[in-house]
Amino acid sequence: ERTVLATGAVVEQRWQPVGRVGLYVPGGKAVYPSSVVMNVVPAQVAGVRSIALASPAQAAHAGRIHPTIAGVAALLGIDEVYAMGGAGAIGAFAHGVPELGLEPVQRVTGPGNVFVAAAKRVVQGVTGIDAEAGPTDILVIADDAADADFVASDLVSQAEHDELAAAVLVTDSAEFAERVLERLVVRATETRHSERIRAALDGAQSAVVLVDDLEQAADFANAFGAEHLEIQVRDADAVLAGIENAGAIFIGPYSPVSLGDYAAGSNHVLPTGGQSRHAAGLSAATFLRPQQVVRYDEEALREVAPVIATLSEEEDLPAHGEAVTARFGERR
Repeated sequence: ERTVLATGAVVEQRWQPVGRVGLYVPGGKAVYPSSVVMNVVPAQVAGVRSIALASPAQAAHAGRIHPTIAGVAALLGIDEVYAMGGAGAIGAFAHGVPELGLEPVQRVTGPGNVFVAAAKRVVQGVTGIDAEAGPTDILVIADDAADADFVASDLVSQAEHDELAAAVLVTDSAEFAERVLERLVVRATETRHSERIRAALDGAQSAVVLVDDLEQAADFANAFGAEHLEIQVRDADAVLAGIENAGAIFIGPYSPVSLGDYAAGSNHVLPTGGQSRHAAGLSAATFLRPQQVVRYDEEALREVAPVIATLSEEEDLPAHGEAVTARFGERR
């Protein structure tokens, strides 16, 4: 991007990739080859030169990372891979581990549990992060035109991740809420990780919220700042127009969060815990920094010299102005 402010006065903005990143792929309660793809591909598209990846060591695989994770990393050309997990992995990326030949990184990305999210908060200032992607959450805005079983299955799908996962339904219909609760019991009971799911659904972080109307539902969603926001109502675009804060938004009955987790083409590394109020999901932009490049020639600088002198005097920083006037024959 190039802006010509006057003859001989040009400011350019270029996008420069960070040189080295550390990508975290969780592996405690599940195996996440999809998270390898979601982390690595945007970094490669951005042009990052050096990519390191970490995933927890697996007792079932002789202390190595899960072979599926290793295989996907190899397919993507990543050959710097560490069997380490949790908060320790984030700290290792930020500070480096000379004994392992692990050099510090400029940015750490990737989802994890509450300890990974907390560690990413701690290392900010030492290294950059994408967002605090901790225990997952889903918020579904639905009216009585939605399919209760679809909504229930989507809530269960995210509760499956972790006992601390948040599953929230926001609706303007008490009768519809009851139907969803009935289907939740069935869905949570019949699926494989039912104990974990029930713990998440019964936790204080999960809820059914009754509102007066869908405008109030949008207000609630904005205050909540969901990682995943589904809108399953008659007029989805009207509700979408009122949404400001969400990591990713899924519109209609055939756009479940699971689609975004695996195959939509969007990224599933998203801000959790209300972080979407000020943070965005992972993308190539996460690994890029805008840099402004200033090019003025002598006449262009001479033109703005009086402005600089006036402002520098007003701010009691005279050397700032003197750095300009020195170029035009004024010497002390």
